Amino acid sequence: MSFSYKRSYTGPVTAVIFDWAGTTIDFGSLAPIKAFCALFAENGVEISLDEARAPMGAEKREHIRQILAMPRVHKAWQEAHGQPADEVVIDRLYNDFVPLQIAAIAERATLISGALETLNYLQAQQIKIGANTGYAAEMIVDLLPKAAGQGYQPASNVCAPDVPKGRPYPHMTLKNMLELEIEAVQSVVKVDDTLIGIEEGLNAGCWTVGVAISGNEVGLDLEAWQALSEAEQDSLRQQAYARFRACGAHYVIDSIADLPEVIEDIEARLACGEQP
Repeated sequence: MSFSYKRSYTGPVTAVIFDWAGTTIDFGSLAPIKAFCALFAENGVEISLDEARAPMGAEKREHIRQILAMPRVHKAWQEAHGQPADEVVIDRLYNDFVPLQIAAIAERATLISGALETLNYLQAQQIKIGANTGYAAEMIVDLLPKAAGQGYQPASNVCAPDVPKGRPYPHMTLKNMLELEIEAVQSVVKVDDTLIGIEEGLNAGCWTVGVAISGNEVGLDLEAWQALSEAEQDSLRQQAYARFRACGAHYVIDSIADLPEVIEDIEARLACGEQP
């Protein structure tokens, strides 16, 4: 016998889970790009910015694997080294990548403009704050105190190697929820500057918010973004917004500074019985 009863969560937003680079820190999400380009250059294979960015949001060893699997890079690596990169090579590349990434993160550890105001808003609303990332824990040892010194100290921080599967699997977000003691996944908002991060949030049953301008989809630092004409900015904005919408994001914003209005809209929708 089947029943038509449908349970709906109608309470407030209880938690927001942020990505790190391009979402809360590092306008343009340039720290990973700098490290990946340096890694491959040191190994005799130049990669483009687009190639370095393509797997963004993935766990970093997996990111290296995906770059190596790109047809052009695969061919260039074989020409430079006489054979394709195997698991031993990928392990070596990852180990070489870690110090490069740590150094790049340290250079790009500044909170994005408007982040602190948004974080203060969430705290005033008693909304819990979590974070997750494709970085490994060893890569962000110096980042955490730098962020705390600027006023950002998430109550839960999960790194991709902390869970069985990284993005697009929901494991990191679900671990954040466990650590934050969240009762209903429908009350959680996942904010990310990568498409794979939006997939993670959707797979976890959350509301999702894509960050278009400050992160991976535009990929410019603040100075380069501000140097563009209004028409150029609008063109890049429209393209980034379209990619997030096609991925299924519930909302798209320019940067974390625009999040409070989204939280208010989500809470109004929840009160009416809408679900992610």
